[in-house]
Amino acid sequence: MTREWQELTRLTQGAPLLVERVRLADSGIAVEGEFELPPLARLSAEDQVFIMAFVRCHGSIKEIERIFGISYPTVKNRLNRLADQLQFVETMTFSAKEDVLAELESGEISAEEAIRRLSQ
Repeated sequence: MTREWQELTRLTQGAPLLVERVRLADSGIAVEGEFELPPLARLSAEDQVFIMAFVRCHGSIKEIERIFGISYPTVKNRLNRLADQLQFVETMTFSAKEDVLAELESGEISAEEAIRRLSQ
């Protein structure tokens, strides 16, 4: 399966790819339509290997330097380039009040602490 994916990414050379049929391997159920690949799957095979190594190293830049034989600035530049390509997560900014209420709801702070912070 990995080899097939590498061959596909080599053939497409980064061109946009549209999947029209997806089949669940174990059940034989197939779904047809137009599906875009997820952002990680749109990366080159080389970039996918880099991301997998980075995750397996728990984000250790020092370990990535060792594995790939590259310098710290090279690792940072590559991560920045990949981050620019993977901006698919929406981030929300919370006001201080919303942060306090979220911490209270999750049990991170007590009601007394929430009242104290909201009073300031």
